[in-house]
Amino acid sequence: MVKLSAARYGKDNIRVYKVYRNNEAGTQDVVEMTVGVLLLGDIETSYTQADNSVVVATDTMKNTVYLLAKQHPVSPPELFGSIVASHFVETYKHIHSAQVKVIVHNWTRMTVDGKLHPHSFLRDGADTRNVEAVATEGKGVDVRSAIAGLLVLKSTGSAFHGFIRDEYATLPEVSDRILSTEVDCGWSWDTFTSLKEVQAAVPKFDDAWNKAKTITLETFAKDESASVQNTMYKMCEQILSAVPMVKTVDYSLPNKHYFEIDLSWYNGLKNTGKDAEVYAPQSDPNGLIQCTVSR
Repeated sequence: MVKLSAARYGKDNIRVYKVYRNNEAGTQDVVEMTVGVLLLGDIETSYTQADNSVVVATDTMKNTVYLLAKQHPVSPPELFGSIVASHFVETYKHIHSAQVKVIVHNWTRMTVDGKLHPHSFLRDGADTRNVEAVATEGKGVDVRSAIAGLLVLKSTGSAFHGFIRDEYATLPEVSDRILSTEVDCGWSWDTFTSLKEVQAAVPKFDDAWNKAKTITLETFAKDESASVQNTMYKMCEQILSAVPMVKTVDYSLPNKHYFEIDLSWYNGLKNTGKDAEVYAPQSDPNGLIQCTVSR
């Protein structure tokens, strides 16, 4: 005897671009997103009995995202994700939870002739602003905001020593090393009991994102890092202090390694230790350090 233990389905990689035209000022603002939708509810018969009468077609989900993007603001993404998620739970009574993921791609206004250009933009980084909004019937909306893909490096100011040394350890202890990582930082908000509560919190979302990014960059740069673990914990502490409505902060930081190259084979040329100038960037394997800090 078998049974369906869990089921959800949806539409992924919905590409959305929206332009805001300020005709009075003669400027335009643009937002580009990738949206994903997953629905949960009384849908098991579509799996077990080929009953499509309970299925909201994934093409319908795509159409809905486009329509809601036209009818509502898409910024901040916390609001738009909550609008989309709430729509599916409120519209379809057999759908009890909707998970919406929003990835906002980076378009920065160009500076031309010393002035901000009214309608031209450039992508000046691969980092994205991410949101996951989950609307649940009878509960409200849970929102997680995030910074993802933010690549950072500092050429000194990081150490790693005092770790376990045994018959398996070959890594040398270092008091100064290159530290580089691709930041994935997320913060989860206190549950919003309704979409109206999300709307009331709109000014806080951009402020929190700016504070989290500033704290991440400044702590990374200034901290005399004893380890990635300790540096990321300091970042979490500061974000929790700066944003009272956030209940948890999490980081996932892969180590981007840069190894010294021994060039002594060439006439005794020194390129290790204090003489190291040329390094070999590594792709894998890499360390991966993660943590979640809560109140």
